[in-house]
Amino acid sequence: MSGAHLKPISNSPSVEELHEWDRLHNLKPWSMMNTWREEEGQIIDRGDGIYMWDSHGRRMIDGPGGMWCVQIGHGRQEMADAIADQVMKLAYSSPFSTGTEPAAILARKLAEFAPGDLNTVFFTTGGSTAVDTALRAMHFLNNRRGMPDKKIVISRERAYHGSTYLSATVSGKERNRTRFDKENRLVHFLPDVDPYHRPEGMSVETFCDQKVDDLEQAILELGPENVGAFIAEPILCSGGVIVPPPGYHKRTLEVCRKHDVLYISDEVVTGFGRLGHWFASEPVFDIVPDMITCAKGLTSGYLPLGACIISDRIMEQMTGPEEVLFSNGYTYSAHPVSCAAALKNIEIMEREDILGHVREVTPYFQERLRSFEKFPIVGDLRGMGLLGCIEGKVTEGRASLAADSDFGTRLDMICEENGLLLRPLLNMAVFSPPLIISKPQIDTMFDIIEGALEQVSREMGIDG
Repeated sequence: MSGAHLKPISNSPSVEELHEWDRLHNLKPWSMMNTWREEEGQIIDRGDGIYMWDSHGRRMIDGPGGMWCVQIGHGRQEMADAIADQVMKLAYSSPFSTGTEPAAILARKLAEFAPGDLNTVFFTTGGSTAVDTALRAMHFLNNRRGMPDKKIVISRERAYHGSTYLSATVSGKERNRTRFDKENRLVHFLPDVDPYHRPEGMSVETFCDQKVDDLEQAILELGPENVGAFIAEPILCSGGVIVPPPGYHKRTLEVCRKHDVLYISDEVVTGFGRLGHWFASEPVFDIVPDMITCAKGLTSGYLPLGACIISDRIMEQMTGPEEVLFSNGYTYSAHPVSCAAALKNIEIMEREDILGHVREVTPYFQERLRSFEKFPIVGDLRGMGLLGCIEGKVTEGRASLAADSDFGTRLDMICEENGLLLRPLLNMAVFSPPLIISKPQIDTMFDIIEGALEQVSREMGIDG
């Protein structure tokens, strides 16, 4: 059936028409399928700096930083100029048979930023395809090594690695709520690594011992000959900004090395300044993984782009004398316009010392976050760099998800009414503002959250 029955689109649609078309025709990511055509969503009209304006003219702080990605802020004329210039110079060239100047320069830049011997860059369309590439590279590697059974990926509960088939397969977030198929034969999940949810009376150090042992026992039970990789976000961001206990990453890397298991560090969120470094793996967590996946802040969200960065050690094992294609790739791999946007983004971040700025304001940002421990309704406050999460505790004891799932939505709605967007996740609200945020803007942001916590506490009958 054609769309001829639909009313023609006018040259200047009204705000009401835009909302109607968005509601009726635009199926958004992670939509609730029983109500998606009934929900009146926001339409964002423009952005500037850390702010966005909706179709009704309301200004709001972009608390989530888009989707963890708007590092340099909205509305950068330099970015628009660089993108337009590259479009006019060369909008596209097939990555299957040609290279381009922006891609070559950007690949070299990422090799410089990455730790250790991670010197080979495979460009993708975003974070999901970067993770897919890392997992397919592991499959390719072990097939080349004559180890066709060494394919299982160990991941973690509450991890999120993407929405393509392989990346969704290794995602542990809300796994039981989906109706999508996943390749369960290729993945094994470790228990929650959130120190807040450790058993009562257990020290953080003992909890870390337990979590590291979870990995080693899983490898031994599955058989090292069957386990190909361990994939880990340095911080489980979409799972609720979960910061594993100190020393966890270094010790799990040692376990992987011991059992010949690749370590894939998924830095799609933590890369490009979110923790004050180009990549967090080595300077923050003291690890040099076998592969790093990245996207999001690579272009500050101005255009889609991702990358899988692979170590020389792995590349040497993937190559050989016989002719074997690494038949992985995308029409828009190393897209020259996206690569040009990434290069301009990096130039701006270097010139304005945005990484240094993040390291400077982080202590204040985290101090303001943790000041909310005075609210009885708050169960946990956690974060690192310019990442934060507020987890509600409406019920007695540790947070009960069934009883507390309204907390995040309530907090987000009140904050939005007062000029701040958050990202509600069941009984949590998370935020990751643009990295250019100033201390006065941090105060404004957390003042709004504080007022919202007071209101939510009253509404839910827990005002202390």
